[in-house]
Amino acid sequence: MKKYILLLSIGFFLACNPKEEVDLIVYNANIYTVDGDFSKACCMAIKDGKFVAVTETADIYQKYTAKEELDAKGKTIVPGFIDAHCHFYALGLNQQVVDLVGTTSFEEILDKVVAFQKERPSDFIYGRGWDQNDWEVKEFPTKDRLDELFPDTPVVLNRIDGHAILVNQKALDLAGITSETKAVGGDIIKKDGELTGVLVDGPMGMVYAIMPEPAREAQIQALKDAEKLCYDYGLTTVDDAGLDRETIELIDSLQQAGDLSIRVYAMVSSSPDNLDYFLNKGIIKTDKLNVRSVKVYGDGALGSRGAALRAPYSDQPGHYGAMVTPVDQIGALAERIAASDYQMNTHAIGDSANVVVLRAYEKALEGKQDRRWKVEHAQVISPVDFDYFEKGIIPSVQPTHATSDMYWAEDRLGPDRVKGAYAFKELLDKAGTVALGTDFPVEQVSPFLTFYAAVARKDVNNYPEGGFQMENALSREETLKGMTIWAAHSNFEEQEKGSIEPGKLADFVILSEDIMSVPIEQVPQLTADQVYVAGKQVK
Repeated sequence: MKKYILLLSIGFFLACNPKEEVDLIVYNANIYTVDGDFSKACCMAIKDGKFVAVTETADIYQKYTAKEELDAKGKTIVPGFIDAHCHFYALGLNQQVVDLVGTTSFEEILDKVVAFQKERPSDFIYGRGWDQNDWEVKEFPTKDRLDELFPDTPVVLNRIDGHAILVNQKALDLAGITSETKAVGGDIIKKDGELTGVLVDGPMGMVYAIMPEPAREAQIQALKDAEKLCYDYGLTTVDDAGLDRETIELIDSLQQAGDLSIRVYAMVSSSPDNLDYFLNKGIIKTDKLNVRSVKVYGDGALGSRGAALRAPYSDQPGHYGAMVTPVDQIGALAERIAASDYQMNTHAIGDSANVVVLRAYEKALEGKQDRRWKVEHAQVISPVDFDYFEKGIIPSVQPTHATSDMYWAEDRLGPDRVKGAYAFKELLDKAGTVALGTDFPVEQVSPFLTFYAAVARKDVNNYPEGGFQMENALSREETLKGMTIWAAHSNFEEQEKGSIEPGKLADFVILSEDIMSVPIEQVPQLTADQVYVAGKQVK
């Protein structure tokens, strides 16, 4: 009789408490939730694009029934990766130009340009990715051979960091650049008084002004190509560091039409027209697009000696680099943006540029709370300036820059100053968070290389032995947070993404191996086996 009553009671309970139907249950998984406790789980339920339950045991089935189930077979699941600083649209456009990444000589560059022009003839040749630091002779090239090969076709070849270009005479003529042209916010490199064809930072704008805009179809294809590349690596949100109104509106239209599903945190390029439009319009927010920040350029890059330093370059006496945006304009922009709801995200590489930006931030933000302004790169910091980051300023850094630059960084900075460069751990200790990205296509898209560079501080050939300035390495937990919840926080999105918790967007990645325990030297070979955005598989 007692057994009968018990069964009756259970039946009555189940009848009164029917299971909730969800869209997907994932079980038998090794889930790093990246919640406040950095807890682990094995199962999760998803409905209407969001997590509704995350459990440590399979009791999830007591409450939920699913239209679809996924056995993760013990594999590791992490929140969808967020790249806190990249050039998403540029990555797509780069699939349509001459790829010069990895070239080891100027002759190889010329061969690639000639071959590309034969295969895809164009009235305007554009390529990117060269780096003279990878050549046997580590000097800027000159335009002489380009002039011989392409006397009537303009050629523009962008350096890997986007802060220098090599152009031929035809491009110089179209841009109106002569040996008498003044260089503002950068440099026009000359040799014996003659133009070499190399322009650094500011003067590059004169060439860009005469370059043809890609057709609408090419722009759309670029965005779709970039999305596929990002999904291949498990990126579900990208922070594009500098977009104009037209491109932002194109991204929005494709997302609204269902033709683009990746989430984009768009930093507005700080042109007068963009500022007038967006600061007056206010924040634009959908599930997939967030427009609430302005990208400002402080200085140039270290590799092209355009970064603004307090003391001269150790390998070029008398040369300090240059501010791309003058100091007074940085301050004025900070005051204007502080009066809006927008975040200010400023590129600062050299120690001089960093202190200019940090002082401007401190002054403009006086009395304002939780503005989360970022310093993009925060690459070379003077010891006395790290304390600025204790005042709510977020360092947005790219770990692979350290392992790409470590071969020559000390040559540029000297043995003392280099100690304040790529100081990710010290920045974290001061700021409490770091937002991690790649700066692709300057670096590779892979977040696994980001993770490896942050933790091991080595290149993929295991150099240097013992790691580069290991006192500033990050732990695995800190690194995963920097690529997920801390990056989301830097975007004001930590309540909706960045961790696997009920109520948040169901963006997650199933990895080939456990990124938190696999030998660190194996991390670069990890893959994103499956990728989900809003609970739907996109890879």
